[in-house]
Amino acid sequence: MKNSPSLRHVDVAAGIIWRGTTILCCQRPADRVQAGFWEFPGGKIRPGEDAAHALERELEEELGIRVLQSQPLCTFTHSYPEDGLEVHLHFFHVTAFAGEPRPREGQTLCWQAHDRAGELGFLAANRDLVRTLRPPQPSESLTGDTVS
Repeated sequence: MKNSPSLRHVDVAAGIIWRGTTILCCQRPADRVQAGFWEFPGGKIRPGEDAAHALERELEEELGIRVLQSQPLCTFTHSYPEDGLEVHLHFFHVTAFAGEPRPREGQTLCWQAHDRAGELGFLAANRDLVRTLRPPQPSESLTGDTVS
């Protein structure tokens, strides 16, 4: 998809963190754009950084966890013209991690059954994904184990 010249373009890596068949959801803090909406944790990809490394870095910074196993899920672009922003999103299944997620950036966290996540008010860019979200294939780990 071509970038819109009037919108600022941002590349983002985001993780769907699984613990059994529940997923970790984060609510954007009051001081952020799109405050109060729910999203999957992650953040901006730095210049020269690939999406998988950005995901690992962002989840450590934002939640204090270390990704042990992840798999790319999908990539797409969403525009927020009201915020002057176009976001190119790289989503990953995170099926194993070390540590216990903690809100390090003022966000609210909750574990939600994957098939009930649509009940939360997700960002527009996440809504279609939330509606169709299914656990990774059975051959993949869904433990979401916490390793010290």
